[in-house]
Amino acid sequence: MSESTIQPVRAATLDVPVSRGSWIGLNNRYIPPLFITFILVVGHLFYGILESYERTALAIVCALVTELVLGRIFFGKWLNLSSAYISGISVGILLRSPAFWPYALCSVLSIMSKYVLRVKGRHLWNPSNFGICVLLFLAPETVAALSVQWGNYKWPLLVIWILGSVIIYRAKRIHISVTYVASFFAFAFLRSWITGDPWFAEVAPITGPMYQLFVFFMITDPKTTVKSKKWQCVVVFVVAFVEMLLRLNQVVHAPLYALFLVGPAAMLIEIWLESRRGKQTEIGSEQGTIGQNYKVG
Repeated sequence: MSESTIQPVRAATLDVPVSRGSWIGLNNRYIPPLFITFILVVGHLFYGILESYERTALAIVCALVTELVLGRIFFGKWLNLSSAYISGISVGILLRSPAFWPYALCSVLSIMSKYVLRVKGRHLWNPSNFGICVLLFLAPETVAALSVQWGNYKWPLLVIWILGSVIIYRAKRIHISVTYVASFFAFAFLRSWITGDPWFAEVAPITGPMYQLFVFFMITDPKTTVKSKKWQCVVVFVVAFVEMLLRLNQVVHAPLYALFLVGPAAMLIEIWLESRRGKQTEIGSEQGTIGQNYKVG
């Protein structure tokens, strides 16, 4: 659940240089990995969210090794591993399986998706979201995702949401999370009206540990979100809408599947529009050059 995202977070993991003395600052590229580690520690201490330490460690190690190898192959250098760590730990937290191999395979698939599934130099899926959804599709008998249930402890949840909000605010991506959360609440009311279930029961899933990663890491992943601030909000609104439709059809892993479907589609549309605008600009430049040459002639 790479990965993507805080991951907004992941913005600072590969491309943004870090100035000296910034280790203490919130703009540091290592803040998102520290925050997701904090979610892991708090979640496991209070709610026992991990399947096992060994499986989570395996997911992290496989993600790091895959990033090192593919970074060397594709770019000829050793890449910063913050992004891979976020993907690996997301897989370790969100995946559920009695076997070890799904954790290794999911992490490898997550990181590989960044290098293989690319269009115009951009990868389309949040890495951990891609890996987890693929495993859920292909091995539903062996693999499940972390339950949406959080528990009765309110203070850990409050601390996580406050810290997460501060970090993504400084990363200038809080509008994405706010839009999604507001949309989720609105659609929860609509689901409650349609199904007759209590509104609080429809809202309750967003308090689960899965949603902490989803809201702060996956949907805010700068590598797999469209560029326009307005359209970022539109896209997460559509994600929430598709999630509602899936929930109405009793799809358990609705948010993960919704992002898996909507996110890449939005990226492809943006890439196509940019390509079209680029061709129009090129044609306009050529016509202008021809016109100038005609005048000169």
